[in-house]
Parts: sequence; structure tokens; C-alpha cells
Amino acid sequence: MTNALPVTLDDVRDAAAQIKGVAHRTPVLRSRTLDRLVGAEVHLKCENFQRIGAFKFRGAYNAASRLSPEQVAKGIAAYSSGNHAQAVALAAKELGATAVILMPEDTPQSKLDATAGYGAEVVTYDRYTGDRVAIGEALAADRGLALIPPYEHPHVIAGQGTAALELIEEAGDLDALVVPVGGGGLMAGSATVAKGLRDRIRVIGVEPEAGDDTKRSLEAGRRVSIPVPRTIADGQAADIPGELTFSVNQRLVDGIDLVTDDQIRDAMRFAFERLKIVIEPSGATGLAALLAGRVDRLPQRVGVIISGGNIGAGRFAELCGN
Repeated sequence: MTNALPVTLDDVRDAAAQIKGVAHRTPVLRSRTLDRLVGAEVHLKCENFQRIGAFKFRGAYNAASRLSPEQVAKGIAAYSSGNHAQAVALAAKELGATAVILMPEDTPQSKLDATAGYGAEVVTYDRYTGDRVAIGEALAADRGLALIPPYEHPHVIAGQGTAALELIEEAGDLDALVVPVGGGGLMAGSATVAKGLRDRIRVIGVEPEAGDDTKRSLEAGRRVSIPVPRTIADGQAADIPGELTFSVNQRLVDGIDLVTDDQIRDAMRFAFERLKIVIEPSGATGLAALLAGRVDRLPQRVGVIISGGNIGAGRFAELCGN
């Protein structure tokens, strides 16, 4: 293992300058009820208010805006379970480029519709039998498109880290940062910021129980593959951590906690009823870990990234209705 990491705090600061005025600076919410329930001062970074409804726009725009004019003219490709798809589609639209997005057939309809709504061409595949990386790379090569992966890219990781940078700028010194983990891009960017600003901060990732590939990988000291998980947290249905993201998270993340689908539902319901915000299952896992008491030795001041809010009304009612 080399000493150099693929992304630095300066890279994240550079990304913040690159996306300024294009991405939203999202709010940080507080709740006395939440503080009382978990026994800590909690600061929620609400990326459900980001453009396209999730943090993914940060990394997608940071990467897409650095493409050459020739690459932009040829078009952009991506593969994604939903939020990165929308993010690349919107980033391409902002830059005047076309976009072709590979998405799973069972992606929530709201995410498929939103991606197409930004002007992208959507191509679908079966996530349980197809290799999205291989299919996506072939699609991009065949059409001569610039491929922006959802997390295996330094500019994407740096862009995602700007959410944590804003959170810490607003909340001040935090004792812990809790972040949802899928492919690991948000986690890697957030950990880079957190540890770069405060060595002693605890950086905690949260995965759904059915999709614990990062937890297993950290425990094994190498990337571990699992069957494609079946969980309501579709944005965290990764079967193996990214190689680039794992190289960061293995160095900087202090631990991974797991939450059940029922605990995710409880967190979504709490956010709706008490905080008056709508968050999608993948966006709720950090909050779920706090509410369910899954974080051991919870310190006094805690930041949590609410990573997204892309869920249709029907699906939300199906998951959270009594």
C-alpha cells in the first residue's frame, strides 16, 4: 500500500470551487427531538435538497465539467442504479452534451423518468445477471462517449466530498461523521475531508445488512464480493466496493455499521413525520443507524449525510404507510 491517496483535501476544495454556483449548497438541519432520542447533538446534511435530489450531482458535474470540448461534443455515458444516472444526465445538459445512461431494469420508475426527463437516452440491463461495468464500458467505446463511472474516478470522489466539506464548515468541529456507503465514493470523499480537517474524528459508514460488502472487505483487508443484495436501499445495492474508493476507505474509515430494511423504514418515517423531509431508503441509512442505536460510543457532536431523496409518492407510501 502506497502512502499517497488518490484524492486529497485540496482536490475536494478545488471541486468545491468548480461546482460553486451550479450545485446547491444544501441545508444542515437540527432537531431537538432527534438529539434527545440518540443522546447527541446531530447535524444532518440534507443532500435530498441537492439538484437531482441527491449528492451525486456534485461528483458528476465536477468530472463532466473537466472534459475537453472534443469529449463534450462526442457525448457522455454512465451506468447507475438511479441517482448518478440523473446527475450525469443533468451535468451533460448543463454542458450542452448528449448523455447515454445504462440503468437496471428494476430501477424505481421515478428515477428512470427523471433521467430521461433531463434528456438522456436510457439503456436498461438486468442487474442480477449482467455486469454493468463491462456493459457500460462497451457501450461507451462503441459510441465514442466519455464514460463517467459512479464512484471509480478521482474527480467524482472529490466532488462527493464537497458535501462533507460544507457540513463541517457550517457545523464546526464534529466528533463523528456518519455516511451511507454504496460503491464508496461519498464515503471516500467525506473521509478525505473529515480526516484532513480533524485527525481524531470518527468516520463511520453505514450499509444495509443485505449489502455489507464494504464491512466484509474492511474486515478481510481486501475487496470482497457478495451476491447482488436485495434491499430497499437500491442505491446501496453494491456487490463489491470500488477499487479506488476502497483504497481510500481502508485507510480512513473507522468502522461500518449495518441497518435492517425495517430500521431504514423507521428512519424514513421519522424524517417525514418529525423533520418534515422526504428521504429515499439509501439516504436514510445514516439516520437509521443513529435511531436504532447501531453506533457504539456515540460522541457528543455528530454529522450525518442524508444522501438523497429520490423516491416516488407511491413507493414512499408502500414502504412507510401504516
